[in-house]
Amino acid sequence: MKRTYILGIATFILALYSCGDKNKPVNISISPDAGTSYKQGDKVAVKLTLPADFKADSIVYLVDSVRLAAKTDSSSYSLATDSLGLGARVLTARIYSAGKVEEQSTNINLLAAKAPELYTYQLEKTFAHDTASFTEGLEYHDGVLYESDGGYCREGLKSSLRKTNVDGKVLQSIDIDCNTFAEGITVIDNKIIQLTYRERVGYVYDKATLKLLSNFTFTQGDEGWGMCNDGKNLYCNTGSNQIYVMDKTSFRTLRNIDVYDDQGPIDDLNEMEYIDGMIYANVWQKDDIVVIDPKTGAVVKRIDLSELTKQATVGINNSDAVLNGIAWDAAGKRLFVTGKNWPKLYQIKVVKKQGV
Repeated sequence: MKRTYILGIATFILALYSCGDKNKPVNISISPDAGTSYKQGDKVAVKLTLPADFKADSIVYLVDSVRLAAKTDSSSYSLATDSLGLGARVLTARIYSAGKVEEQSTNINLLAAKAPELYTYQLEKTFAHDTASFTEGLEYHDGVLYESDGGYCREGLKSSLRKTNVDGKVLQSIDIDCNTFAEGITVIDNKIIQLTYRERVGYVYDKATLKLLSNFTFTQGDEGWGMCNDGKNLYCNTGSNQIYVMDKTSFRTLRNIDVYDDQGPIDDLNEMEYIDGMIYANVWQKDDIVVIDPKTGAVVKRIDLSELTKQATVGINNSDAVLNGIAWDAAGKRLFVTGKNWPKLYQIKVVKKQGV
């Protein structure tokens, strides 16, 4: 009886051990190493290292949870990056073996395929601009400039939304609530959409009268910065390197664009304008405009406006008086730029930099 009892215990322990061994995670590694950078268009060799006694029935490869391919062996998988968005991309191998599933993941940073082309400007015309305007948004439509002016009353400033002509004459203006800091604007479907800085709310106005029609909850981030549109969707940013594509009616996010050049992310994206299929964006406290391909997020051009900034800020003792304001006259093919508290609005022509 005792012998039978002992044999039973031994069998039970062996079964537990076998079960535990069966459920023990398999030692699988994946390359490339996390954080490795590649240029868009590069081929990425995704390689699994499996134990010698491990037999994989099939291996499924995914990028950001989207299934790309399946293989029946662990030989290297060549990942094409031509159609992938820029930024951090998660690579996952899902390994099926004897009814079990193991997963291994890594991530890569995908950069723009090439450095942005370098441009500068030719000054065409100069117009007056209100030095009291802390410019956060600028748009040109039907012969009128629409400008969003930011500030809190508690800081001795105030926010406003105004219509002016190019010579700086105010045609119509409304003040915004004292506890609201007005930010980027865009004009679409005879409406003006306006973001706010930290209030997490947006406003919709009638374009002709500046009457407030409605507001919406801003869910894309803690701060609203720049805004533009392509006639179908809205584009906004929150001061990072991400641009959010938004539905123009519901204001929900449709997709994100990660903005990169060939060196890394372009942070602090600010005022934006959609021009001929590209997004032109100020970068906070920088003296240039980056031109972004909205399909990929790649910075394809960089426009150096440092000399214009020097000219515009002569005699201004204010570190916040930075380049910020881009407006495009689509009919007249005119590009206007200005800055916070600048005394001038400039009409410029973008030209290729020589000798670079």
